Amino acid sequence: MGQSQPMGKRELNDYINLAIQLSPLIKDYGNQLLMNRIDSMSLKAGFKPQVTASSTGLYAPVIKGYGYDQVLTNGQSLEALLTVNYALIGNGKKKNQNESLNIQRDSIRYATKLSELDLKKVITDQYINAFASQQQVVFNYEIYQLLQKEEAVLKLLTRENSYRQTDYLTFLVAYKQQQLTWKQAELQFKNDLYTLNYFSGITDTSNVSLAEPMVQVNTIVKPEKSFFETRFEIDSLKVQNEKKALEFNYKPKASVYINGGYNSSFLLQPYKNFGSSVGFTVSIPIYDGHQKKMMYNKLSLQEQTTSTYKEFFINQQNQQVLMLEQQLSATEELFLQINEQIKYTKALIEADSKLLHSGDVKVADFVIAINNYMSAQNLYRLTNINRLKLISQFNYWKR
Repeated sequence: MGQSQPMGKRELNDYINLAIQLSPLIKDYGNQLLMNRIDSMSLKAGFKPQVTASSTGLYAPVIKGYGYDQVLTNGQSLEALLTVNYALIGNGKKKNQNESLNIQRDSIRYATKLSELDLKKVITDQYINAFASQQQVVFNYEIYQLLQKEEAVLKLLTRENSYRQTDYLTFLVAYKQQQLTWKQAELQFKNDLYTLNYFSGITDTSNVSLAEPMVQVNTIVKPEKSFFETRFEIDSLKVQNEKKALEFNYKPKASVYINGGYNSSFLLQPYKNFGSSVGFTVSIPIYDGHQKKMMYNKLSLQEQTTSTYKEFFINQQNQQVLMLEQQLSATEELFLQINEQIKYTKALIEADSKLLHSGDVKVADFVIAINNYMSAQNLYRLTNINRLKLISQFNYWKR
């Protein structure tokens, strides 16, 4: 690339792997999965009997007739109990709560995969941009070297009066302009490379050489259910789970408890106040002002909205894939014409170069031939870069 110092070689997958490894968002999703696992264990623990220890003490003195009514306070009391509570939860509700955590887990996994795909696409597009800039540097340096070589020959022929001084100056202007173009391309490549490092989370600013991106068209037949439809399925399952949870919330709830310990006012045989008790609680919803029906209708509307979005997205995705297929086909056809143009312009440069050495071609014609060759090569690279980006988009949507 016109540089003498050695450069490291990097490939597209190097940047993608580093970007995924360093992404704080993907690490966040990983921690959310771990928290989901903890929530699952916590839920299972909540289904088991809950044991608590409690103790309360009271002393209410009466001084010269002043104090709390001892009929109410007994003057003093001590309570120390060990209580076991157990909520009577049916298997249906347990399953519903477990399903809620499973849906949350699947949602996090989908978000993680989608983030990886989006990050991969961003890195791929920027890598293609940087690779295009690198190719521009290489090509402009090659043209610069060609003009540098011809400049020495033309300078000698001008001294021998084979060409006029104005012809030499015309060529010199083109030669110097090409040098500036080459330097400009180097700056653009550095900017694109730094941007690529920024997107990837890399702080290294050393010069590197980018390998050609191996981006191939995904020839796998598109599955009946695309990856992106998973989001809508998860949303639908979430609504169905919430509907079931709503039903369980309006069913009778019951729990039982047993406790044992010491409970005494110290007024009568306190050493005998050790004992135990058992009990239960039951709650039955009777009337809530039709809140259940309103919540159910709200969830049904949410389900309809998800279905509408899903149908719209599927149509948009199919159109997107079809459009990209057409663009890729048209790009491949354009390559044939560009290659033919490059072949002709290169042959013209070679012929003019020989005539230039013998003084039988106008300098202006030679400069025009070089410009035509550069235009054809630029068009080829631009078309190739556009093709790689189209492939990247096509592979992204065809999932």
